[in-house]
Amino acid sequence: MKFGVVGVVAFLIDYGLMVILTELAGVEYLLSATISFTVSVVFNYLASMRYVFTHKEGMSRRREFVIFVVLSVIGLLINDALMFVGTTLLGISYLITKVFATAVVMVYNFVTRKKFLDAGDTPVTEAAGLME
Repeated sequence: MKFGVVGVVAFLIDYGLMVILTELAGVEYLLSATISFTVSVVFNYLASMRYVFTHKEGMSRRREFVIFVVLSVIGLLINDALMFVGTTLLGISYLITKVFATAVVMVYNFVTRKKFLDAGDTPVTEAAGLME
């Protein structure tokens, strides 16, 4: 549930900024999609690691951040590839393509972040107690 709420807010940031950059600032759609995705990833990292996932004991915050960035760069590549294929090659509006790309990347993000960054079923209070 928390992942969903964070994801919706991240999507609103991503989609909204992309539209503003493309429609109001005249930025090419693929560049605006890249910029907006990157901004939403920063929000997503801060919110996910605070509210969604439990910190893995023994993993430094620096390593956690590096893993998050690597996973996010792969997500960005997936996003941009889907945006290019959908919009440039298939002629679908970037507004529609972005919704599809976001859904694909959301599944990728959840699976990979759960696998590489989440401590599992350790309750947050228990994990916090271990870190003291």
